[in-house]
Amino acid sequence: MMQYIVNDQLLTHHKGDGLLFFVRDGFSFDKELANTAKLYFPHLEQLMKTQKFEGKLGQRLSVQGSDDKGIKYLFFVGLGDKKKQEKYLDLEDYRRALAMGMRLAETARVNSLALELPAATVYGYDAEFMARTTVTIAMMVSYQFDDFITEDAKVHQIKEVVLRVAKKDIKAAKEGVKTGTIIGQAVNRSRHWVDLPANVITPPELAKRAKQLAKDNNLEITIFNEKEIEALGMGGIKAVGMGSQHDAQLVIMAYNAKSKNAPTLAIVGKGITFDSGGLNIKLGGHMETMKTDMTGAAAVINAMVALAHLKPDINVVALAPLAENMLSGNANRPGDIIRFYNGKTAVVGNTDAEGRLVLADALAYASKHFTPTAMIDVATLTGAVSHAVGPFFSGVLTQDDDLAERVQKAGETSGDATWRLPMIDRYKTMVKSDIADINNDGKSKYYAGPTNGACFLSHFVGDTPWVHVDIAAASYEVPDVLYYRGGGATGVGTRLLIDFVMQWK
Repeated sequence: MMQYIVNDQLLTHHKGDGLLFFVRDGFSFDKELANTAKLYFPHLEQLMKTQKFEGKLGQRLSVQGSDDKGIKYLFFVGLGDKKKQEKYLDLEDYRRALAMGMRLAETARVNSLALELPAATVYGYDAEFMARTTVTIAMMVSYQFDDFITEDAKVHQIKEVVLRVAKKDIKAAKEGVKTGTIIGQAVNRSRHWVDLPANVITPPELAKRAKQLAKDNNLEITIFNEKEIEALGMGGIKAVGMGSQHDAQLVIMAYNAKSKNAPTLAIVGKGITFDSGGLNIKLGGHMETMKTDMTGAAAVINAMVALAHLKPDINVVALAPLAENMLSGNANRPGDIIRFYNGKTAVVGNTDAEGRLVLADALAYASKHFTPTAMIDVATLTGAVSHAVGPFFSGVLTQDDDLAERVQKAGETSGDATWRLPMIDRYKTMVKSDIADINNDGKSKYYAGPTNGACFLSHFVGDTPWVHVDIAAASYEVPDVLYYRGGGATGVGTRLLIDFVMQWK
């Protein structure tokens, strides 16, 4: 595992083999760069001019220098125009720049990389936060999914990252390192679960892993099996899981704050371990990656593990309804009518709109049994959200402005960016049915796929303030401009939920 060191030494005093510099657009070749050139690469300024490296956002330059102790790699990454960004700087630019620099260091097979933590005043956050963000991203960069690669083809990993800060900020930065490590581990575990194939991660297996994590991290846990789910009247979870040989599960985890009067937040995550579409089978090219349909469940379970260590002064309960949506003689059919935990009924207009069926029971159960102050669910609910917000955002739907603002803020600080989509009462007519209370497919004339799903779910939250986050577009294979996520699972939702809870006041 990568080690993190915090000190106040100049980068040029670093004894390791790599130095990473963040450079602004229009930078001057000042004392620090001049001293670096003198020590390791005398023609650095000339090389930068030749390569037209000006510090523009996204620019990068690698230099192989040396001193009397051996090779020293110098990496320079542009952060853009300070004048334009100083007041409203996008923190995501720093995350991407850091990841870019680390990728350069990996390619050069650097073992120890030193960098100066950007001034907290520039970004509007303190040294603790900047260290936390830096370590979280560093850990995400180090993630590799190579469980099934038998050849020795692993990417080189940096063994040590040194963070240089002002002496007065050392203590705060060290705390940030601890928090960032906790969050990074949670995100990478989420990614690993999502990357694992569906023949490994089944509903019972995912429930088993949640149970072990709860035991290891002193969290309360209850798991309902398929017979218990049916006995409880959870027709949505039961219906979706009927076609699979693997029984559906409902995982409930709880973290209890020390304060007796602490409020309770409920976090809910969709856990479809594989989605064939059911009898409304998915077309070719749309099914291969459906092992990712349990991203929401992975996020809530692993967020709970992080929260167990971060110890917020608030109670948190997490619900993860788990099922596999498959075809068989036992599978639910289009036209079937389901009765949910809260007594509501829905006709199955499309068996491929299964996520809202399992979430419905989980939301209804959470609302009734835990009387939370607020609920948030994260789910790979619709493909349509990608057309609305693209791959760099998750769609937020709620009629509660306060919750929308809280989620947006958590998205900014965590890096799991969000964008609010419309949800008004007039749209709720799209899920009405003539033969049941509602229809899980809705009326196509309204389009608005993400809103359709949210309107369906709104029938199961009662009077509890609630926000729905559709993470489908940002969950997997995000284009590689996000260097710190790479290919495969992104772990989206995990950081968002952690910050959402930790920022609650």
